[in-house]
Amino acid sequence: MTDSSSTSTTGTAPAAGPPHRASWAPMVALALAQVLMSFNVAALPVSLGGMVQDFGVPPTTVSTGIVTYGLVVAALVMTGAKLGQRFGWVRVFRIVIAVFILAMVLMTIAPNVGVVITAQALAGAAAAIIVPSLVALIAENYEGDQQATAVGSLGSARAASGVSAFVIGGLLGTFIGWRPVFAILIALAVVVFVLSFRLRSDAGNPRVKIDLVGAVLIGLAVVGITLGFNNMNGWGFFRATSGAPFDVAGVSPAPLVVVVGIVLGQAFFVWTRHRARTGKVPLINLSVIGSSRERSAITALFVIVAIEAAVNFSVPLYIQIVQGRTPLDTSLAMLPFNLTVFVSALVVVRFYARFSVRAIACSGFVLSTVALLWLAFVVTNDWETLPTILGLIVFGAGQGALVTVLFNVLVTSSPKQLAGDVGSVRGTAQNLASAVGTALVGVLLVTLLSTGVTQAISREAALTPELQSQVDLDDINFTSNDDLRAALAETDATPAQVDAAVRINTDVRLRTLRIGFLVLAALSALAILPSSRLPRLEPGTIPERAANGDGSAQPTGSL
Repeated sequence: MTDSSSTSTTGTAPAAGPPHRASWAPMVALALAQVLMSFNVAALPVSLGGMVQDFGVPPTTVSTGIVTYGLVVAALVMTGAKLGQRFGWVRVFRIVIAVFILAMVLMTIAPNVGVVITAQALAGAAAAIIVPSLVALIAENYEGDQQATAVGSLGSARAASGVSAFVIGGLLGTFIGWRPVFAILIALAVVVFVLSFRLRSDAGNPRVKIDLVGAVLIGLAVVGITLGFNNMNGWGFFRATSGAPFDVAGVSPAPLVVVVGIVLGQAFFVWTRHRARTGKVPLINLSVIGSSRERSAITALFVIVAIEAAVNFSVPLYIQIVQGRTPLDTSLAMLPFNLTVFVSALVVVRFYARFSVRAIACSGFVLSTVALLWLAFVVTNDWETLPTILGLIVFGAGQGALVTVLFNVLVTSSPKQLAGDVGSVRGTAQNLASAVGTALVGVLLVTLLSTGVTQAISREAALTPELQSQVDLDDINFTSNDDLRAALAETDATPAQVDAAVRINTDVRLRTLRIGFLVLAALSALAILPSSRLPRLEPGTIPERAANGDGSAQPTGSL
C-alpha cells in the first residue's frame, strides 16, 4: 500500500538524493578514546613484572588493579549512560577524559600498589561514561553504512591498541621502565580532549531521571561478583582460610559474596521491570536485551572477553614471573595474537554480506576452542616455537571476529535513542567479563599450582619433612626459579634438594598452564550453544522482533 502524501501531484515519487557523508574527523576522537581504555588495560599485564619488582608484591596482588578497573566500569557504566543522556554526551565526555588524565598521572608516579589500584579505579570511573558515549556519539554523528563502519572501527581500535600496548609496553618496560607506558596515555588523552570539539551531540535532557535504587543494586551486584571471585585465593575457594575476614560455619565468604552479587543482579532486573510497568524511567531499557537474539549475543560476548582476559593475564604471568623474562619478551610472545585480533576485527566486516551472524559467531568459537586445545598440548617453556605461535594466531582470529560481530548485533538491534543503553550493556558485559576472567584464572592457576606442588613434594624423597618445615607451603604462588633458589638458600637444603625443588616447580607450573588452557577450551566450546541461537541474518539487519520493544516495526539499518 502506498501513502498518497509521499508522491507528487504528477504521481511520481520524488528522487532520493545521495546519502549525506559525514566527516570522519569526529570518529578519530572516538577511536582514540577506545584506544585509551584498551591500551591501559593491555599495558597492565605487560607491566606485571616491573610492578612486582618495584612494589615487592605477588603478581596476583598487581592483578587486583586490572580487576578493579573492570569492576568499576561494570558497576557504574549504566549510571554513566544516564549521566550522558541528562547532561549531554559531549560535555560529559570531555569531563571524564580529564578524569582519565588524572588517573594516568597517578599511574605514572605511583609509589605503591595501592596508588595503582586507586588510579585504575579512577580510570574505570571515567571509562564507565566513555563506553556508552562512544556508541551514542556514533549514533549522533553517523548514519547508514558510515555508522556500521564506525562501529566496526571501535573493534579495530581496541585490537590495535592491544598490539601497540604490548609492543610499546615491552620496549619501554625492558629498557626504561613501566611508568612511561602510562605517561604516553596522558598525551594521547589530551589529543582526544582537543578533538572532542569536532563531535556533534545534543545538549542533554534535564528531564532524564537517574534510578538511584537501580544504580545501587547493579553496582553492588557487580562488586559482589567480582570481589568474591578475586578473593577466592586469599579467603578460600570453599573453606575459609586464615586470611578470610570472617567465615560462616567455616565456609569462606568468597563464594557467599558471589551468590549475594548474583541475587542482587536478579533484584536489579526485577526492580527495572517494575519501574517500566509503573511508567517510570529505569536505569536501562531492557528492550535492548529483550529477545533471545540479544541475550545470546551478550552471553557469547561475556564468554569470549572473559577467555581473552584469562589468556592476556596467564601468558604474561608465565613469561615474566615464571620464566623471569623481560616485558619485551612478553610483547613478542603475544604479538601474533594481538596482530591477528586486529586484522580479524578489520576483515570480518567484509564477510557480513556472505555469512550470517550465527555462522560467523559459531565459527569464531570453533576457532577459539581448537586453538586453546592445541595450546594445551603444544605449549612448552619456550614461547617462540612455531606450534605455540600458530595456536595464538588461530585464537586471535576467532576472538577478533567474535567481539566485532557480537557488538554489531547489539548495536543494530536497537533504535538510535537507545544507543546509550546499548553501550552501557556492552560495557557492563565486557568489563565484568574481563574482571571475572582475570580473577577466575588467577584462582584456577594458583589452586592447580598449590595442589600439584603439594602432591609432587610428597612423592619426592629428597625433600624431607625437615626441609618442608622450613618452607611456607600454605601460601604457594607463582615464583621464578631464581627466586626459589634464593629462598632455599636460607634453609638447610643441599644442592641436590634445591635441584629437586626447582624441577618440581618447573614441571608443575607448566602442567598448571596446560590444564588452564584445557579449562578455557571447554568454556569456549560451551559458548557455541548460545551462539547457535543467534539469527540467520547479516549483521546490520533487524530480525522479526521489533527493536522498539512495543511491537512496532523497526527500520533496517537504524542503530
